Amino acid sequence: MLVSIIMDEFYRISRLPPYGLGIVRDLLIEARKRGEDIIDLGMGNPDIPMPKYIVAKLVEAARNPRNHRYSVTRGIYKLRVAISNWYKRKYDVDIDPETEVTVCMGVKEGIGHLVLATIARGEVVFVPDPAYPIHLYSVVIAGGDLRTIPILPKEEFFDRLNIAIKTTWPQPKMIIVSFPNNPTTEVVDIEFFKRLTDFAQEHRLWVIHDLAYADLVFDGYKAPSFLQVPGAKDVGVEFFSLSKSYSMPGWRVGFAVGNKKLISALGRLKSYFDYGVFQPIQIASIIALNEGDKDVEEIVEKYRRRRDVLCEGLSRYGWHVEKPKATMFVWAKIPDEFISMGSMEFSKLLLKEAKVATSPGIGFGEYGEGYIRFALVENEHRIRQAVKGIRNLLYSARKK
Repeated sequence: MLVSIIMDEFYRISRLPPYGLGIVRDLLIEARKRGEDIIDLGMGNPDIPMPKYIVAKLVEAARNPRNHRYSVTRGIYKLRVAISNWYKRKYDVDIDPETEVTVCMGVKEGIGHLVLATIARGEVVFVPDPAYPIHLYSVVIAGGDLRTIPILPKEEFFDRLNIAIKTTWPQPKMIIVSFPNNPTTEVVDIEFFKRLTDFAQEHRLWVIHDLAYADLVFDGYKAPSFLQVPGAKDVGVEFFSLSKSYSMPGWRVGFAVGNKKLISALGRLKSYFDYGVFQPIQIASIIALNEGDKDVEEIVEKYRRRRDVLCEGLSRYGWHVEKPKATMFVWAKIPDEFISMGSMEFSKLLLKEAKVATSPGIGFGEYGEGYIRFALVENEHRIRQAVKGIRNLLYSARKK
């Protein structure tokens, strides 16, 4: 019995709570097994087809046996050049393809391994809350000391950050941020990153910025890059993913750019874990970055129309939800008549009664409670259908 108990204990796994976002997902699967038509607005899993010429390039490259061999952990050189050119074209930021870029198997893997490479057991990392789970749990997996700071209006956020740094010991080593934000859809301007860079330089801490939703912006808003700030490369790195902009989620292509020391650490650790992304995928990714700007615009327009259908539809029936300026999500405060249920139970209710799957806010951290997240991953017709199901639930509750 003692041997069994000892063998069942794994330090890093024991520190991880149940994956909160998986609970509703499991209920969705069970409902579909029963034959129920569930509209899945839960997982941020893009459904828009990627441009055909990118797929054609993948097929062409996959037919060449030379591309079936091991690749390069940090990404093939031509892809790193394409990444550098993309940054220059989009943000006027110079990136050295030799020393300031590492390709990763999506941002999730990249952040997880970078934190593992740079954070020792007990070292403090600040993460805004709510947050995408890997931002929080990469720290836990690495054995670090996670300290969360609520995402608030920008002025209040820095006030909280200054209080946190004065009351934390040992001093933090890193802060992980993401704007446009998943799940809250919060956006910032370049002044925010200037303040963050100054803060990091003053307190000697690293910055990791997840820019996965850089292109998914609406109504004239443009998302800045952290690296546009002078001195940002001295204190941090930025991650980007092809999953959303180019609708390539299953291809698992992302990259980190910025500080040479952090990029080197990520590449060195990854060299023990993998030989890089399958080379035909990297080759197709070059085409996406070099030639896909127009296609990105069309993808963004589809998300904007879906956003409008959902937000305007919910508001029409008394659930007033602000239209986000960015991301492929809508972050919605639970209606007053359901707020006492909490986000997990309300998400379950939406699944059961409205036949709509969403993500409970608590799955993104303590300060996500009271909210749910809709992912805009169904077409406009299906989103209208979801709104009708929610309308019926709202009307039924108000009659009681």
